[in-house]
Amino acid sequence: MNKAELIDAIAEESGLTKVDSKKALNGLLTAVAKELKNGGKVTLVGHGTYQVVEKSARTGINPKTRKPISIPAKKVVKFKPGAELAL
Repeated sequence: MNKAELIDAIAEESGLTKVDSKKALNGLLTAVAKELKNGGKVTLVGHGTYQVVEKSARTGINPKTRKPISIPAKKVVKFKPGAELAL
């Protein structure tokens, strides 16, 4: 499912117009992104939790040349699914 299909599904489920559904989805995504950029976490009960974690620097191997390469530390978003999403 892509973003346009998600907007259509939101409109169908909620009874909102597609324009309002797009605004609601964009608002949600913006709010989640802002909170994660500020170092917080977002918990949606039943859906899951989004939070930023720091991955430490490590050594990897270039698959083409088989030479070791240095992979720098970075922050990534981690998602832990809630009970309703567990398959």
